[in-house]
Amino acid sequence: MTRPITPGESPAFWRSLVHRTLITPLLPQPRLRRLVQLCVGLYLFGLGLAAQVASGLGAAPWDVLHQGLHLRTGWSIGTWVIITGVIVILLWIPLRQRAGLGTLLNATGIGVALDVSLLWLPAPDGLVGQVVLLVVGIVAVAAGGGMYIGAGLGPGPRDGLMTGLAERGMAISVARTLIEVSVVAAGFVLGGTVGVGTLVFALAIGPLTQLFLPPFHVDRRVAG
Repeated sequence: MTRPITPGESPAFWRSLVHRTLITPLLPQPRLRRLVQLCVGLYLFGLGLAAQVASGLGAAPWDVLHQGLHLRTGWSIGTWVIITGVIVILLWIPLRQRAGLGTLLNATGIGVALDVSLLWLPAPDGLVGQVVLLVVGIVAVAAGGGMYIGAGLGPGPRDGLMTGLAERGMAISVARTLIEVSVVAAGFVLGGTVGVGTLVFALAIGPLTQLFLPPFHVDRRVAG
């Protein structure tokens, strides 16, 4: 007598699970351009965050939390970027958000890029050096964001959390404000650096990323 197939053994079950949790196909055409643009964008994003941390004028909102956790545990800021990214992706489950290849690489790549960049970034020489690092950092984050979003391989963990909440009826501006105020407050309590750079980042990153999106948008009709 043939043994019945359990849901966990059924090909249809696994296809359905992939469809519910992942954006498919994971790497659509043009594959090479998307993958290269994604990787360069993620490195620029991590480099920009590192430059802002190194400026000492205030970390980006999420990095205030990561920096605070670093000070409390001794684990690197990039390690905490990865840990919180994975935790945030798990929060997608009840929100029914679907991850892409970009989501998975974002969760690990930015943290690695941040830590590597902090190893070679120079210490700022006075206020002028701090301001230069801050400005370069914010522009690099915006350019990197435009590149990885434009690659169309899935949102970053934190972006997906905001859009997931928006799809459940919360205005995206409210969701973003609520999340970022919460992480800044928690990071500040833990000892993270909050300063003028934190405010400038919060005000400038949206418009700047929007500026970089059009030139990096990958059209599916483009041959790769």
